[in-house]
Amino acid sequence: MSSRLKDVAALAGVSTRTVSNVVSGSAPVAAETRARVQAALDELGYRPNMAARSLRAGRTGLIGLAIPELHSPYFGELASLIVEAAQQRSWTVVIDQTFGDPHAEKRLLEGVGSRLVDGLVISPWSLGPEELSDRSRDVPVVLLGEQPPRGLADRVAVDNVLAADEATTHLIESGRRRIAAIGVQPHLHNETARQRLAGYHQALRRAGLLPDPHLEKAVTALHRADGVSAMAALLEADTRPDAVFAFSDELALGALHIAHERGVRVPQDLAVVGFDGTEDGRYANPPLTTVVPDKRQIAERALQCLADRIYSPASAVPPQDVVISHHLEKRASSGPARPPVDEHRGSRLIL
Repeated sequence: MSSRLKDVAALAGVSTRTVSNVVSGSAPVAAETRARVQAALDELGYRPNMAARSLRAGRTGLIGLAIPELHSPYFGELASLIVEAAQQRSWTVVIDQTFGDPHAEKRLLEGVGSRLVDGLVISPWSLGPEELSDRSRDVPVVLLGEQPPRGLADRVAVDNVLAADEATTHLIESGRRRIAAIGVQPHLHNETARQRLAGYHQALRRAGLLPDPHLEKAVTALHRADGVSAMAALLEADTRPDAVFAFSDELALGALHIAHERGVRVPQDLAVVGFDGTEDGRYANPPLTTVVPDKRQIAERALQCLADRIYSPASAVPPQDVVISHHLEKRASSGPARPPVDEHRGSRLIL
């Protein structure tokens, strides 16, 4: 005879509601309790009829995840964490790649495929608030990133101004004064680059350093090759920077590559800081200092926002604007500057 929900509850020593929450993912359950319920499910061989459950609830058990680039280390790591968090709710994730194309983003937000998924988590790169306001109301949406939500949908983001300020301040405190910024993106509506540039400016001005437009390099994408091109231009200028704040780890890795190729020592001649906290940075040579957003927290909070909308569609709670924690992981790429040379004595000055 097949096991029932109450049989699982009795074996695990919990309520049937708790078992239901574990099976459906409709509410968070403590890890220890979840493990005990899962052990009871496995022991009794309980298998819920998800098709019938979905038909009764009018849900599919599928959620959509739309990210700009699957090959991006940052988005790849984040997608993996979202899939992991979704599995804890017995959800299946359908992943789409937009390449930051405004038409692809708009098509998803207007509800293409909405009958297939119960909700959508999307990181829009190219759409402004006006386009975001045209989204379908048939499916709950959670925005990832720095687009201003203006009450349009739940949003989960990092405080980019504060994080960029901290990264730039770290370079200033290490003795750097000509600090370049790689990653300006004036062609996108995405606020990420603008906010990181604002935080960079904020730290410079507080230290009495005037922002220099010649040290701010625009890129078309956040890839390693773009970091190579931007860093090469900086190294070919009349006055080289003594530090670089790159708006992504990929840009920073490109900068490290061309610096090594040109014989520029890191960190003695050039300090480099990235942003994203990807695993690649840990294994760079030298290891990359980087701003590390709590990607696991991003995944969990985004899915909690989505669950709140899916299971309480009539809720009057206004859209949430969730700010995720971050920290600066200091590694060898941003060590202290090389002491200046006394040209008369040919030795280093200790300041």
